[in-house]
Amino acid sequence: MGRQISRGCNDTGSPSGRLRIVAGKWRSRLLPVVDQPGLRPTPDRIRETLFNWLASTIEGASCLDLFAGTGALGFEALSRGAGEVVFVEKSARAAALLKESANMLDASDARIHKADAISYLHGDHQPFNIVFLDPPFTADLLGDLCRLLDEGGWLAEGARIYLEQSCERPWPRLPDGWSIINDKTAGRVRYALVTVKD
Repeated sequence: MGRQISRGCNDTGSPSGRLRIVAGKWRSRLLPVVDQPGLRPTPDRIRETLFNWLASTIEGASCLDLFAGTGALGFEALSRGAGEVVFVEKSARAAALLKESANMLDASDARIHKADAISYLHGDHQPFNIVFLDPPFTADLLGDLCRLLDEGGWLAEGARIYLEQSCERPWPRLPDGWSIINDKTAGRVRYALVTVKD
């Protein structure tokens, strides 16, 4: 289980309009962001930190971006050398915009599914090297999602899981063998990288 962070929340505002890819082959490319309540593209500085954590594992990785939203994490992963990203997003508007962004980038290794994340995790699957979990802050889903990933065979050997939630929440109880290796707070966002013991 993750440790508590002593720092309080600071409101840094929420991004809107366009999403900038931070680094990689699509560095500085701008992607459209759908204007939809509750949609929170992961800010540039958090993505930069996250992908510094993933630097040794991102090349060629198979990634799953649940609650993909704008695709901020998945497209950043592809830009930095991931082998493929499966985007899962239940909003029809957001899923359509993900397809538009993938076409604009000629991202042939992006696979987009309009689906509910929980339902998707009950379907056919492949093991992934990296999973991005960024559910709505108002939902209390991280614990259930981690359990489904762990029990359902979704994780490849040595997988990494990114968790993002409101800084006002403690981390949920994680499955046995899961360990938080990085844990930070930025503004109102708490985020962490988890590894799974082989």
